[in-house]
Amino acid sequence: MEIWINPACSKCRSAISLLDAEGADYTVRRYLEDVPSEDEIRAVLERLGLEPWDITRTQEAVATELGLKEWARDAGTRDRWIAALASHPGLIQRPIITADDGTAVVGRTEDAVREALSR
Repeated sequence: MEIWINPACSKCRSAISLLDAEGADYTVRRYLEDVPSEDEIRAVLERLGLEPWDITRTQEAVATELGLKEWARDAGTRDRWIAALASHPGLIQRPIITADDGTAVVGRTEDAVREALSR
């Protein structure tokens, strides 16, 4: 299992605490430093069963600068969204936990983290 985190994020710290409390075997990826490639983002999206706009933090300043709220959310703009996430990893929702069964969850709640643990 791998967890993409920003150490400054309270939701990430909570997820790590729960994983530790449950004795989970996981790897931490500080995705702001070890930025995922476009292909890695595509793979995680597939595992999540989500689209790039579903994991985009649209309230961030860079999202406003890019005008993300006005971008279309369809197959024709999917690659543009993925490129934006790869170029500006701070836009990626966190934490993302890739489970051992090949799925993934956005672990913003205790229930979501427990879901990843159960897989």
